Amino acid sequence: MSILRRRSKVRNSSDFSEAEKDKDADESKKDKGKEKLNRKQDGGERRIKKWTCVDSCCWFIGFICSMWWFLLFLYNAMPASFPQYVTEAITGPLPDPPGVKLKKEGLTAKHPVVFVPGIVTGGLELWEGRQCADGLFRKRLWGGTFGEVYKRPLCWVEHMSLDNETGLDPPGIRVRPVSGLVAADYFAPGYFVWAVLIANLARIGYEEKTMYMAAYDWRISFQNTEVRDRTLSRIKSNIELMVATNGGRKVVVIPHSMGVLYFLHFMKWVEAPAPMGGGGGTNWCAEHIKAVMNIGGPFLGVPKAVSGFFSNEARDIAAARAYAPGFLDKDVFGLQTLQHLMRMARTWDSTMSMIPKGGDTIWGGLDWSPEGVYNCGAKKPKNNNTHTKVPNGKGASSFMEGVNYGRIVSFGKDVAELHSSKIERVDFRDSVKGNNPVNKCDVWTEYQELGVGGIKAVVDYKVYTAGSILDLLHFVAPKLMKREGAHFSHGIADNLDDPKYTHYKYWSNPLETRLPNAPEMEIFSMYGVGIPTERAYVYKLTSTAECSIPFQIDTSANGGSENSCLKDGVFSVNGDETVPVLSAGFMCAKGWRGKTRFNPSGIRTYVREYNHAPPANLLEGRGTQSGAHVDMLGNFALIEDILRVAAGATGEELGGDQVHSDIFKWSKKINLQL
Repeated sequence: MSILRRRSKVRNSSDFSEAEKDKDADESKKDKGKEKLNRKQDGGERRIKKWTCVDSCCWFIGFICSMWWFLLFLYNAMPASFPQYVTEAITGPLPDPPGVKLKKEGLTAKHPVVFVPGIVTGGLELWEGRQCADGLFRKRLWGGTFGEVYKRPLCWVEHMSLDNETGLDPPGIRVRPVSGLVAADYFAPGYFVWAVLIANLARIGYEEKTMYMAAYDWRISFQNTEVRDRTLSRIKSNIELMVATNGGRKVVVIPHSMGVLYFLHFMKWVEAPAPMGGGGGTNWCAEHIKAVMNIGGPFLGVPKAVSGFFSNEARDIAAARAYAPGFLDKDVFGLQTLQHLMRMARTWDSTMSMIPKGGDTIWGGLDWSPEGVYNCGAKKPKNNNTHTKVPNGKGASSFMEGVNYGRIVSFGKDVAELHSSKIERVDFRDSVKGNNPVNKCDVWTEYQELGVGGIKAVVDYKVYTAGSILDLLHFVAPKLMKREGAHFSHGIADNLDDPKYTHYKYWSNPLETRLPNAPEMEIFSMYGVGIPTERAYVYKLTSTAECSIPFQIDTSANGGSENSCLKDGVFSVNGDETVPVLSAGFMCAKGWRGKTRFNPSGIRTYVREYNHAPPANLLEGRGTQSGAHVDMLGNFALIEDILRVAAGATGEELGGDQVHSDIFKWSKKINLQL
């Protein structure tokens, strides 16, 4: 029994020991499991953190790229008619393009056509450059994809700038205009300029031999395009060739934007004797030109040019600065954006042709201006009939209480609204420019030489009209305006028989030159209306402690009502978003109407306005009824008018004047000796 008990005890002890061992093993396994789980969790956390920093960005970029290629594949795989099918399914049947419509009516090509592009819409390519521009020979620096702007921005700015003294190429750099229709058919891939008009002309029989793009370097002064590139001579010889090879049929010239002023200069140049002119004689235009169909012409300049020279701003730039204060002014990736752009743009002499002309007589003074208030809050029609004729010139725009647009630049909203008798001003013209406010600025602008005293003097003068704007620009940008005085003029001629007006600097100012002796020729002023367009500005003084432009549009200045035309520091008026109606329409409405001292041969003039109707949806693209400055080159009504004249019609056969604004009413308020 004792033996059995001992065995039983040993067995029980053994079982207890084994149980303890099993228990320890289980606990050990649990501990190891927990440790592994913790390690997995720790590793998972580490992997999540790594994913957040790197992988999510890669996957996001990959997703965008995949979607892009997928959509590109679908776009190329779909039938060519599919986009039109979708559009028509939503908006209804689309009208025939003007070329198709007029071909059905039996119209065919008759008069050769000459296009004169405006500022910035023509391509520029590199022929010689500095070391930083290796590999860019005959590549576009302007127009196209603008790839070099992103790859080497400072190099691009250097090559797009002109010499600050001569207004021509800097040593070792040659940038030249692209030639042919491709020079300005598209500004960038998918963004048309002349392409839609060219395509519609082709539908009624036009070919490249009956169309000519008068491309020129839009940066340099008009006369210097002849000095450097012989561009004016090329235009003359090409027009003569087109007339000679088309049975003596005269050309129809279609300038756009600044090209309107360029061709005005050409018409005086071609008549003038050599060496200053082309030696064509006083009858050259009468023998070679049927009609000049000016589109969006800034005949009397644009206030937007003033803000460009003064602070390198317009409404859009000012709004961007308001949303991201200081971003465009500071050193971002080695590029002080606005300062570099100001330095570059102030070397482009052609832009000075668009400074407002005619002074206070045209644009108004401290207490008056020709225009009423354009109702900036009015809803735009989704479609319109631009062939509606309003012979009395009374537009359909809604007008309210008067606003004085004559104050083109005002320092403070209160100054813009006060009567002139309540404004205390200190004349800036004889002020001594004080100490340099900018100590560390790598980008040279003429503001570095203005000094604290000069900046204060500009602000203390408080308000500037068209009559004092030139003095202001002479004060803040003397190098720029020294070249301006040699190439352009912005006044009103007292006596056009004065020999001084034979100089080329007066030729692009319609108030200081005569139209050609060509009584059979016709001149059209064709432009969009119904879009708020920059007319005057409210400015403020910015900090001069850093490398910054000292003056800035005050985006906090707004009107008191929904329909007010003061928004984000900019007063708006009726126009095409770039050129106010007053500038585009006055000369054809009054200055050249009938026989005047500016139009002694009585060339017939017509005002053709196109009421802006924005696209109803994105499928319409930039719209076929747009009145915007560039988009209107795709306006079907405008294109139809051009095609009819090119096919032989006269202005009277188009229906004469077509007016939606109050241009005739405003013109009567301008006391100009005719």
